[in-house]
Amino acid sequence: MSVVRLLPPTLVNQIAAGEVVERPASAVKELVENAVDAGATRIDVVMIEGGQALISVTDDGGGMTPDEMSLAVERHATSKLPDDDLVRIRFLGFRGEALPSIGSVARLTLTSRPKGAESAWSLSVEGGAKAAPMPAAHPPGTRVEVRDLFYATPARLKFLKAPRTELSHAVDVVERLGMAHPDIAFSLSDGGRKLLDLPARRGEAQAALLARVAQVVGRDFEANALALDAERDGVRLTGWAGLPTYNRASSVAQYLFVNGRPIKDRLVIGAVRGAYQDVLGRDRHPVVALFLDLDPEQVDVNVHPAKAEVRFRDSGNVRGLIVGAIRHALAGAGHRASTTVSSATIGALGNSRYFQGTFSPSSRTSLPLSRSGMDAQAPLSLAEAVAGFDLPPAAPPGESPDEAACDYPLGAARAQLHDTYIVAQTATGLVIVDQHAAHERLVLERMKKALAEGGISRQGLLLPEVVDLGEAGAACICDRAGELALLGLVVEPFGAGSVVVREVPALLGDSDVQGLVRDLADELAEWGLGHSLQERLSEVCATMACHGSVRAGRRLGQAEMNALLRQMEATPLSGQCNHGRPTHVTLSLADIERLFGRR
Repeated sequence: MSVVRLLPPTLVNQIAAGEVVERPASAVKELVENAVDAGATRIDVVMIEGGQALISVTDDGGGMTPDEMSLAVERHATSKLPDDDLVRIRFLGFRGEALPSIGSVARLTLTSRPKGAESAWSLSVEGGAKAAPMPAAHPPGTRVEVRDLFYATPARLKFLKAPRTELSHAVDVVERLGMAHPDIAFSLSDGGRKLLDLPARRGEAQAALLARVAQVVGRDFEANALALDAERDGVRLTGWAGLPTYNRASSVAQYLFVNGRPIKDRLVIGAVRGAYQDVLGRDRHPVVALFLDLDPEQVDVNVHPAKAEVRFRDSGNVRGLIVGAIRHALAGAGHRASTTVSSATIGALGNSRYFQGTFSPSSRTSLPLSRSGMDAQAPLSLAEAVAGFDLPPAAPPGESPDEAACDYPLGAARAQLHDTYIVAQTATGLVIVDQHAAHERLVLERMKKALAEGGISRQGLLLPEVVDLGEAGAACICDRAGELALLGLVVEPFGAGSVVVREVPALLGDSDVQGLVRDLADELAEWGLGHSLQERLSEVCATMACHGSVRAGRRLGQAEMNALLRQMEATPLSGQCNHGRPTHVTLSLADIERLFGRR
């Protein structure tokens, strides 16, 4: 049996380094956080060969004396816990492990000069061995140089990616810290070119913060983000949530901060996903910058060696605050869609080789429809289908309804293209509406409203419809028959592998019952029995709304088209369908004139 013994200090430091310094970006994070804590107003990072050859972090912060430098490279030595309180932590770095851990696996040089001191001092640590401080030349502040990262632990080198990949991770780290501290200037270069340059932002705090966020996320973010400011039980949420149609293919553009600390927390990410669940497709991700501020006693930032995760004392309150604030902001956006949709349209049209054809209400052209598409038509009158919503006011006396409609945000319907797209004229341009996507959102919002008011009314089918689903599909539907009935869909078993549909939600009108039940069976099979329909209510309603909406290929009259436009203006979230796709594109006169070379 092996003898129990204390590990040598060098090995202890290398083990700690394995937790704290996973890759060059981890070292950059620790060193930049130290610079922020030191009160720096400018932080410059240089990385050579992706950080493996050199990482240099220079700041103009408070600096350190030779004695402080000697202590700083010892394990668990820190100036950030003055009262030994691990509950009320007010600094980014507080563990006292970063410098000794880095010094144990690399060649570390620390050069610093306190403000007001006559000279600077330099100290080296190589493979865990500390040298004595030496006089050096340096302006007030601190420079930390890390050379030959992981030279003392060669096995770790095999796990490093290409220099470009390691640089991209470091850029992300600095960007996130830069977003949390807009009053500090940040830069990052590879020794030859500057990859990131974030000048300090001055002025009103929120305006400065938004400018910094937009610089990191993209110039379009400011025009396509909704401001958030909500508070619940001592927790305050500020920041911005992007419109659903302003989205990304991954969650990389979700920036989350707790008391100024960048985090990647599953609770917060899940809350964001929940807030967008019925306005965004499953394969798309919203763009958000969320800043949570709460008493340090209400959050534990000491649960992860790299301080990337936190634990909230009242996680339910935090999740509810995030979901409620984002949903309230999205509802307030009404029919608004992101400006990037129009920009993409202009780009697509500008790149088209030809412009041809004219259109008018009397000269519509239709695309060929499949038989299933023809069978799945919405109610005969769209005006009846959307009845029950509060309509906008009528036209003023002496003004025709058609003229008054042009002053509405979505204008007056002028034509229908290919029995699919409504073209409307506004006072400042034109709007193109996808009739199926728009009506799908209207039906979903009306279903949600009916549920909130007590239930969805049902209508019996004159001829009950038998749907063949197979044994497994029929079982999924029949097992949830009681829950489906509360949503207005009444089904019963009908022989082996089939169900009969006797009633459907009245809101769906003459919908595609066969397609609806098959889609629901597929979704229920995917979810399993672990989730009740109440947990998946938005998704079930979205599926129903999709099958009860005006289909592409359905010809609409002038009154029906205008009714759809007015209902879009009066309905929350109508800028996107239930899958996150835009319901309309707006083109200003200036945009159109550019297309034809008039500008």
